Amino acid sequence: MVQQLFSMTQLRDPQDPGLRQTAKNLVEVCFRNSGLEDLHAGVTPASAAGDYTDVVVTTPYGEIPWNRLSRLSDVEMKALMIEVVDRVYTFLVFNEQLNYGLSCRRWNEPKLHPELLAAAERRLRASDVTADK
Repeated sequence: MVQQLFSMTQLRDPQDPGLRQTAKNLVEVCFRNSGLEDLHAGVTPASAAGDYTDVVVTTPYGEIPWNRLSRLSDVEMKALMIEVVDRVYTFLVFNEQLNYGLSCRRWNEPKLHPELLAAAERRLRASDVTADK
């Protein structure tokens, strides 16, 4: 399926090592080094069961099982998304100056995400149908 998509378009080769490194650099510079670090900081509970079913958070209104607990408030999520969009935009504008990665060089190699790949295929096929009319 992937090869068919690339034969239908002028897209870049997904095996391009430069493209793979850019993806990792973008995530490190724009997402990992964002307010996400502040949200990630703190104490992570231990779980004797290993799946956190034995962990609860006690509030003035009762206990919340860890597996049902929201880790981000709506306010935190909104602030994070605004910051990340601004960081990605800046990264794209200044790609040559910011396209570096330090710790991400040790990360796993990126793969094409199946759901995004399927969405891209649907859009490409829809644009082909529209172009044929």
